[in-house]
Amino acid sequence: MKRSSIKDIAKLAGVSVATVSYVLNRKEGQRISKETQEKIFEIAETINYTPNKIAKSLKSSKTKLLGLIVADISNDFYSNMARNLEDKALKLGYTLIIGSSDENAEKFKKLTELFSQQQVDGMIVAPVAGSEETLENLIKVNYPIVTIDRYLKGIMIPGITINNQEIVENTTQSLLHKDFDKIIYVGYQTQLQHLLDRQYGFERALKSDGKIPEVQYILVGLENILHEIHQQLDKALGKTPKNTALYFSSNKLAVAGLSYLVKNNIKVPDQVSVLAFDETEAYNLFPTDITYIQQPIEEMAEAAIKLLDEQINSYVTTGKRVILSAKLISKSSLK
Repeated sequence: MKRSSIKDIAKLAGVSVATVSYVLNRKEGQRISKETQEKIFEIAETINYTPNKIAKSLKSSKTKLLGLIVADISNDFYSNMARNLEDKALKLGYTLIIGSSDENAEKFKKLTELFSQQQVDGMIVAPVAGSEETLENLIKVNYPIVTIDRYLKGIMIPGITINNQEIVENTTQSLLHKDFDKIIYVGYQTQLQHLLDRQYGFERALKSDGKIPEVQYILVGLENILHEIHQQLDKALGKTPKNTALYFSSNKLAVAGLSYLVKNNIKVPDQVSVLAFDETEAYNLFPTDITYIQQPIEEMAEAAIKLLDEQINSYVTTGKRVILSAKLISKSSLK
């Protein structure tokens, strides 16, 4: 006979797995109505739910497991972040479990439920568009959680991000001072706030500078990036571009753009200058060293682990957000 699980209780009660887990396993730090708690206990008794004694004993003394949900672990930024988080967590005695959401809100939700079932002490997440309800459910039960790299507007969760708008505004101003005839901003069609902040920073720089060159935007979706970038750069650059700057708002966009430049034998920086947000080892394959914005990954990881550890040991959740500074690494791809 199949053993009843907290997932079964959650389904019958119409609540999240995290809520059931907290009602059955935690004695403090709850903000769950008495009615919901009684309903969960009644269902648990009805279906003869018997908790795993090993898991329960681990929970009472903490499992020392942390969950990490990133958008794409194959991306250099997130793989480097995961490694740094793992190193920082190990120093405090934690083991990291990692999952990729693939920018899918449903998969993000399922990962939070899976980690909750495994009774991780807390989670570090890079939220995706549409994951507001999932995060709100975790907040309601005071689940220790910290966002990394990203944040969702209106969701009060402790998190670590960088000065996206400020760094893009400053670096765009440096492009404007180089007197390019055309600047092309390559970004995403997105609702993710940290990416919108980068675009806002670009636009603010244009408003604050006196002399404005021709400006174009290439905004693509999260799928078929390579095809879309190649297609739109073909229109924006033409056959013989000159005195033009490309500003890529992520390393993934930059790699797609650089492959187009190589394919079409466009010289960097003689014809087109390049500035990219975030680094990646793929830049090493390009004949010209790429100028990029470097995020303080180690510092971000250390701050995230510290924030999460504080929550785990105090059961206090606040909306504190730590904003760290990125910096421009100048190379030969800018004239």
